[in-house]
Amino acid sequence: MDETMLTWATQVARRELSDVLPRRWAHSQGVGARAAGLGPALAENAELLIAAAVLHDVGYAPRLADTGFHPLDGARFLRDEHGADDRLVRLVANHSFALLEAEERGLMRVLEREFPLPEESLLVDALVYCDMTTTPDGERTTAAERVAEIVGRYGASSLVGRFIRRAEPDIYAAVGRVEAALAAQPR
Repeated sequence: MDETMLTWATQVARRELSDVLPRRWAHSQGVGARAAGLGPALAENAELLIAAAVLHDVGYAPRLADTGFHPLDGARFLRDEHGADDRLVRLVANHSFALLEAEERGLMRVLEREFPLPEESLLVDALVYCDMTTTPDGERTTAAERVAEIVGRYGASSLVGRFIRRAEPDIYAAVGRVEAALAAQPR
């Protein structure tokens, strides 16, 4: 691929989401913008993080929905149709504590086997931070407001509602770790 990873990622996400799921595309753009603001804290992984942020919800595209679990469907699409970078694919597959939702769906072993959790914990946390501090419309929010919005949208007793409540302490911890890393950056 001749283009940069970020240019390619943006083109793929736009092509898959902008027409059929414009709100999801707005969220993805907002998550990408949030990731761009973390550049100095991620140094050599900045472009990877931004690309993963823009692509993290690509699996919601109706034509890609195979299992109905967007992290897995998106990662398979990126791997199988695009031969995307393994680290990028694994970030998309595991974004925002996807293993917990995969467990609720009976897909945890599949996700773990196909797409092991990336080892770079700050990179994983950074994607959680970007996703969980961005509204569905691409605006900034707090993690608490985002969790409440997800529960409100899906319902507390729904699969997604149960998952997000289980993940809530982990989400707050990841956001806290990223905020601490940002605060430690030289000004």
